[in-house]
Amino acid sequence: HASTIEETPGGVVAAWFGGGKEGDPGVGIWFARHADGRWSEPVEIADGVQSTELRYPCWNPVLYQLPEGPLLLFFKVGPSPSTWWGELKTSADGGGTWSPAHRFPDGYLGPIKNKPIETEDHVLLCGSSTETAGRWQVHMERLSDWNNTATWEKSEPLCDGKSMSAIQPTFLQHSDGRLQTLCRSKQGKIVESWSADQGKTWAPLALGTLPNPNSGIDAVTLDDGRQLLVYNH
Repeated sequence: HASTIEETPGGVVAAWFGGGKEGDPGVGIWFARHADGRWSEPVEIADGVQSTELRYPCWNPVLYQLPEGPLLLFFKVGPSPSTWWGELKTSADGGGTWSPAHRFPDGYLGPIKNKPIETEDHVLLCGSSTETAGRWQVHMERLSDWNNTATWEKSEPLCDGKSMSAIQPTFLQHSDGRLQTLCRSKQGKIVESWSADQGKTWAPLALGTLPNPNSGIDAVTLDDGRQLLVYNH
């Protein structure tokens, strides 16, 4: 579930969470690479083992290849989306080997399902969200130095979780320098917000025009400026 794909210098790689069923303690993060026209056998690269007696499920991996740096794997660990936390592993060889997992400071989750983007001021902008007590709220997390989690910054929620309930932001970058986020929602539409300062501040979420039956979306800005969105009509 929640697959993620990325292009590395060594080729295309993918990750997902898998196991008995969503939420089972044995669910881990699995990884494969595409080479010579075929996919490799999947290998488990992260798990929620806390001790010999305790293991939690993993959720929502996000792969991101730094332009000049390692391949990053963000993922969540915990009993449920309302109680999970964020962790990070890195790979200097395109996914051949991985660092130990590093847990984020309390209150930070990293990119919740879709890729971060690197802003013009070289900050890693992560679209995040929480699902607590039935309230879905989107917020943004900015990381100035991926190797130093003390550089995390966090925005206020972009919605109240009541009149507007949304999760799982994705980003589009526009030629005028503005950033647009699109989100899954409970409002029957893809909802959106805009930032004119590289993701430091955002307008409140507002209804867009495209339908969304409470299902995941993803989007990307191509190098030639075209905008691609995948969603469930």
